[in-house]
Amino acid sequence: MSGISARFSLALGEFRLDAGFEAPGRGVTALFGPSGSGKTTLLRCLAGLERAPDSYLEVNGEIWQDDSKGIYLPTHRRPLGYVFQEASLFPHLDVRRNLEYGWKRIPATQRRVGFDQAVELVGIGQLLDRDPARLSGGERQRVAIARALLVSPDLLLMDEPLAALDLASKRDILPYLERLHDELSIPVLYVSHSPDEVARLADYMVLMEKGKTIASGPIHEMLTRLDLPLAHGDEAGVVVDTVIGEHDQAFHLSRLDFSGGSISVAQQPYALGHAMRLRIHARDVSLALERHGDSSILNILPARVVEIAEENPAQVMLKLDAGGIPLLARITRKSCALLELRPGMAVFAQVKSVALLG
Repeated sequence: MSGISARFSLALGEFRLDAGFEAPGRGVTALFGPSGSGKTTLLRCLAGLERAPDSYLEVNGEIWQDDSKGIYLPTHRRPLGYVFQEASLFPHLDVRRNLEYGWKRIPATQRRVGFDQAVELVGIGQLLDRDPARLSGGERQRVAIARALLVSPDLLLMDEPLAALDLASKRDILPYLERLHDELSIPVLYVSHSPDEVARLADYMVLMEKGKTIASGPIHEMLTRLDLPLAHGDEAGVVVDTVIGEHDQAFHLSRLDFSGGSISVAQQPYALGHAMRLRIHARDVSLALERHGDSSILNILPARVVEIAEENPAQVMLKLDAGGIPLLARITRKSCALLELRPGMAVFAQVKSVALLG
């Protein structure tokens, strides 16, 4: 059976992990939550680095742990790759031999990722003869990712792999992480407390708080659930998967199409049909009852009000449906009252700006 099914219970001093979730058997699942919520502890349980009694773990039909039946695979028998915050490369080996260390221990018939394929996926072909001490932080982390891939894992665990990097290095490595998502079928569990990383990379999200999993689901749904903290605060917003439908050479714009309509952005250097994910913050969406042609806002989407929740004494958050695509809009309570907004009502969502995620 395809998918990941996990249930762990573990006491560590005053902290208790009592977490369970179901996730897809491919793509990127983000374990998301504030510091101290138990994300890394959960990842260590998945890897077998923490022995959680009376627990259960199944990965794409293979049971790795079921204490009710006396099944427990130790870490060295779990076909997984693990990428930590720090690359932890062998300092006495050059990059090539760091990669070969795990790769040569996998029988050739069981290798799911080729040596050259892993090197190309993370763009480290020019680094193979270098010593780890001569690599930048971003380069070391790319080598660590390739090393994890070369053990041909059935599951790839990534524990805040960008946390130790500066902003420039993060920008450099994110496209390579997207390539892993797009080109490999290996499921990835990705720990992060960065909304931007999760919005850019994840398909599915497990939300954690105080050692518990409080919700899980596709990222598009999780970000717009008004009963969750993700849909509130300054960073509240949605991700929308689009494809490039047209380039407007006269005005240097590109039209990004999705099921609910289209969004115009500054011209992109990609061919028609190229997939792009964008993020629309709730703070950048205003509402109108009629479509206005005398506005500088180009991106106006017909939508329907789904739900209204109080954000604070002065503002409300509205969940919208734009042709099957969920949107969020934060407006003042006064505006909501003046427009007499209510669930089921047709409106026009005026999108003032978007953030392109790749």
